[in-house]
Parts: sequence; C-alpha cells; structure tokens
Amino acid sequence: MSMDMTTVGDTGLLDTLQHEVALFARRAEQTRLGGVGQVRNSMDRAAYLLLNRLDKEGPMGVKALAASMGIDSSTVTRQVAPLVDTGLVKRTSHPEDGRAVVLQLSPRGQSRLEEVRSSRRQLMAELTHDWAPEERESFCALLTRFNGALSARMSAPGVAGAEQSPAS
Repeated sequence: MSMDMTTVGDTGLLDTLQHEVALFARRAEQTRLGGVGQVRNSMDRAAYLLLNRLDKEGPMGVKALAASMGIDSSTVTRQVAPLVDTGLVKRTSHPEDGRAVVLQLSPRGQSRLEEVRSSRRQLMAELTHDWAPEERESFCALLTRFNGALSARMSAPGVAGAEQSPAS
C-alpha cells in the first residue's frame, strides 16, 4: 500500500511523528522499559514477550507460538532455549499427541514474569504520574492501535522484514 504522504495530512506532523517514534524506540531499547528497583533491565524484550504470550495463551508448540507472535519458528526456538535452560519455561508432551512438544510457563517463570510486570507497572505509573486517567487511556488505546497497524503491515505479503514484526 503506497501513498503520497502529502495527501495524508501535514508532512510536518508526520515528520514529528516518525521522529518521536524513532526516539521512543531508542529510549525503550536503552532502558528496556524494564521497570524500577532491582528488577530494572533484568529481562530482555524477547523473553518478556514470550513469557507473557505463554501466560496469556497457555501451553503451545513452537509453531503456534511463532505464529501468534508474528515471528519465525527458528527465532522462537533460539529465544526460548535460554528460558528453558533457566527453568522459566518447561517443555512438556502435548496432552493429545505425546510425540509433540509444547512450551509451558513454569511456576518459576510465572513468578519471575509477575515480578517484572509489577516493576514495569511501577515504571509506567512513575512516567505518567501527572497524566489524567483519560490521557493514560487515550495513549494506551492509540499505542495499541499503532502497534496493530504496524503488525498488520509487517504481516502483509511482500513486506520486507515481516519476521521482524513487533510481537504483542
């Protein structure tokens, strides 16, 4: 989908938007938006997203996990290996097909994920402490919408870097 940005609206606004998104991406990566206190920066983005997905959707195979995150199976395999090694994720037999393997959040993984979530919630509260509740809700809704648009674009056929799409 190609469009002339001058027909979409103010190019100055779009320039500002792309610049602010670039700054956000850099700052988010620098801090990993990891939270506060001892938990800060203690879990990388890939691990957090994988653990979060397993927590929300339950046990699943590598292919299903990769598909739900919009990334390649080999990437999931590579990213989940240290989580298995550290006991945050368990490999278990599929309940209906004992030959298949599913990945499951371990009790240790659940506890660790909640620690990180709590720390990140505290960071979000600190960063937005002077925002009205409606501003937080609006920002969250717009960011969710923006991420959805990015995800849809990256999963479209023929879009370069599709396996690099942001996992939700």
